[in-house]
Amino acid sequence: MAMLGTPMAGSRVRLAPFGDAHVEPLRAACAEDPEIWEIYPVGMAGAHFDPSLRLLRAMPGWTMFAVLDRQAAGSGDAEKLVGMTSYIPVPGADDAIEIGATYIAPDVRGGPFNTEMKQLMIERAFARGYAAIQFRIDTRNARSRRAVEKLGAGLVEVRGADLTTWTGHVRDTAVYRLARGDWAA
Repeated sequence: MAMLGTPMAGSRVRLAPFGDAHVEPLRAACAEDPEIWEIYPVGMAGAHFDPSLRLLRAMPGWTMFAVLDRQAAGSGDAEKLVGMTSYIPVPGADDAIEIGATYIAPDVRGGPFNTEMKQLMIERAFARGYAAIQFRIDTRNARSRRAVEKLGAGLVEVRGADLTTWTGHVRDTAVYRLARGDWAA
């Protein structure tokens, strides 16, 4: 996992290992869409931000990144933190890694920014020897489900009553898998 945690950059996206300097910019990014947190396992808006971030940062084996928009301010080197994402160990599967705990601000969703971010992460994982990437998504999150399907990931199963979220909702989780042999970047 440690070899996954170095910075990555594309034409617009830069992924930096998450550090203390990213906390306040992430708080601001998460506050841009307080309603989205209703379909996440943890809440990252308002008073929920600090305890949820502490929980995520303490997860064993997770490699967390700050997601930076390299063109946000419209000038050369300017960057804006627009979210977070992580590599997450898949229990019992040493040859697979999950990409998850991902949030990106509304102005970079649904287009080439998210695709570039996921491509960077997928290519890194496959280059480091992983045979498959997994995505676990709340079944209510149709936008995220469509996004991973566009990347070529296939639905493996829906786990009913899989997880109780911070709101008390018992969610069903759609599990997607992308095998190295199916990846055509």
